[in-house]
Amino acid sequence: MKKAFITGIGGQDGSYLAEYLVELGYEVHGIVRRNSTPENQDLRLANIEDKVSTYYGDLLDQGGLERLLDDIQPDEIYNIAAQSHVRISFDIPQFTVQTNALGVLNMLEAYRRSCPKAKFYQASSSEMFGLSVDDDNFQRETTVMNPVSPYGCSKVFGYNIVRNYRRAYGLHATNGILFNHESPRRGSNFVTNKVAKAAARIKLGLQDKLELGNVDSYRDWGHSYDYVRAMHLMMQHDKPGDWVVSTMETHSVREMCDVVFSHLGLDYKDYIEQNPKFMRPEELPYLKGDSTKIRTELGWKPTYTFESMMEEMTDHWLEYFKKTL
Repeated sequence: MKKAFITGIGGQDGSYLAEYLVELGYEVHGIVRRNSTPENQDLRLANIEDKVSTYYGDLLDQGGLERLLDDIQPDEIYNIAAQSHVRISFDIPQFTVQTNALGVLNMLEAYRRSCPKAKFYQASSSEMFGLSVDDDNFQRETTVMNPVSPYGCSKVFGYNIVRNYRRAYGLHATNGILFNHESPRRGSNFVTNKVAKAAARIKLGLQDKLELGNVDSYRDWGHSYDYVRAMHLMMQHDKPGDWVVSTMETHSVREMCDVVFSHLGLDYKDYIEQNPKFMRPEELPYLKGDSTKIRTELGWKPTYTFESMMEEMTDHWLEYFKKTL
């Protein structure tokens, strides 16, 4: 039985990954940050809570991480924990950098000291590319990184320190450069679930308007369910590397609103208002990933379309709020 250790196991990706690894017969361990409302710490793990082992932990506590890895001796380590909200990274830049940059270094040091034979996955991000786009309008493993947020900058450090430790210490340390990925488990302060949740409430007469920031920014949105399978595929490869994971399509926030509201028989233009407080100090207008490498080398491909993902999220909130009426 393989053993996996997941940081951020209580999050969107961590919970989908834990479920998938349990299905594959893994012994799954993970850390959650202490929350004053303990029900929130492992809410997404409710359906497998008796099949995984969770511990309190933090990426800024290298000693604690090292003790856990000493005891567990995992075969695979998935470092998914992060301050993951780009807009909020402008509000708390120091914490974002400490968690997303120094936190990765702490994980690598604990890994190198405790279980260097294990395989290590780092959750890198399309936000690292920032304003850089190749001539064919794609971003890929070779695209120059030019981030435009504290979040993107912190992720570039994490990406590069993983590559450094891979070369310096011969570790099987891999970067997954994941483009935006969503699901019903996504935090509702992220724009996809914010739109889906609000549209469901509007449909049921529970609210009147939805305030958004830049509705003309474009993103390459996939489903977390598909993307955690890409993470696992990378870890089964005999050599570590860096892989972009994306749908190879881009859609605007405006298009997203159209898909979601149309699914409910509504016209989004009747309900959307722009609020400057949701705008970023420096906007990132466009992301579209070229995932040819992982598709050809590892055989990965997504199962969700943009439309089926957004409709699933919308239906989730519609059913949720119907129960409250």
